[in-house]
Amino acid sequence: MFDETLCLHAGYSPKNAEPRVLPIVQSTTYVYDSTEDVAAVFDDPTRSLIYSRFANPTVMAVENKIAALEGGIGAMCTSSGQAATLLSVLNLCAAGDSFISTPEIYGGTVNLFSFTLKRMGIECIFVDRDASEAEIHAAFQPNTKLVFGETLANPALTVLDIEKFARVAHAHRVPLIVDSTFTTPILCKPIDFGADIVVHSTSKYMDGHALQVGGVIVDSGAFDWSAFPCLTEPDESYHGISYVETYGKMAYILKARMQLMRDFGVYPAAHSAFLLNLGLETLALRMERYCQNAMVVAEYLSACPLVEKVVYPGLKGDSCYALAQKYLKGAGGVISFIIKGGRKNAVKFMDALRLASNEVHVCDIRTCVLHPASATHRQLTEEQLIAAGIQPGMIRFSVGLENIEDILADLKIGLAAVDA
Repeated sequence: MFDETLCLHAGYSPKNAEPRVLPIVQSTTYVYDSTEDVAAVFDDPTRSLIYSRFANPTVMAVENKIAALEGGIGAMCTSSGQAATLLSVLNLCAAGDSFISTPEIYGGTVNLFSFTLKRMGIECIFVDRDASEAEIHAAFQPNTKLVFGETLANPALTVLDIEKFARVAHAHRVPLIVDSTFTTPILCKPIDFGADIVVHSTSKYMDGHALQVGGVIVDSGAFDWSAFPCLTEPDESYHGISYVETYGKMAYILKARMQLMRDFGVYPAAHSAFLLNLGLETLALRMERYCQNAMVVAEYLSACPLVEKVVYPGLKGDSCYALAQKYLKGAGGVISFIIKGGRKNAVKFMDALRLASNEVHVCDIRTCVLHPASATHRQLTEEQLIAAGIQPGMIRFSVGLENIEDILADLKIGLAAVDA
């Protein structure tokens, strides 16, 4: 159903017609009939809109769509995927707390967890995704507030055993937060396998066109927050409200909006949400084509004598093939492969490509390529690179929607430039 508020702000009655395209409510401000009405909304922001640092009708329509796609109870968009990850953790952790994460995650997230949050007094305890349940249990501390992982790691392309990590997290009465950027809800719905919170960088497949940076947090509404004082006890910064008592299953996502979004202000613009919505409308179709093209490329590279290793969970020989079959409806469009000759040949290969763009982006409609050790994961130590599954000769190849014969022709050009 189309939100009536959007129609009213656009200046016409929803009874007369419904627009085919999501209207852009380009406004920071909303007018009330009385001072009493304004006060009531500040007491309970769910009554109406306050200011576009908290919520905007256009963005809210997109939030509702993403929540529905994931099977969640609510969602909150942010200005970037990093902002979504940060707020998802800060919503539960404060100075003196800890949380557990697998190291096979996006390099920027490793830096956020290892350094920035550490400076804020929050400790990240890294546990390998292949760790046994007993080993994960052993990593917990009395102050551990959550577990974090990536459905399909960037760029290691390892698949998270969601049910395993969810079981352990729930045994300690803490939630599992999953970054599902590379799979999107089209290929995997982590909530169906026990995840409690899902985050995305919407800049990637959801947008798909490299138009704007964004992120989102999706709340499953299934977790019992009664053991979290930050959600049960009165919030002095917001009229002494108890989020669990007042909002029940919506406690987590509303605390994130009312407290953290209020203070950090990392909310996207209405026009950004409008563009994101256009990407969402073709997401299912695009994901199917990404998976088809990527499988052909992965098989081609696997047969190439100049390639040392191909990492793509859609391949039967991949170490994560079984997990991919369990959790994913497709392995996506990103392939990681290690070219023989290390970093030197990796650079030669990439610089020779004509169709694929050498850029700091991934999951686009256009094929793009990156050398993670020199770019997105450049800040990591050699030990951290290895833990993240990144070798000096590794190339991240994001297959686009071009004709597959054109993509293969470009690969041949790149491989021809490599020293045998």
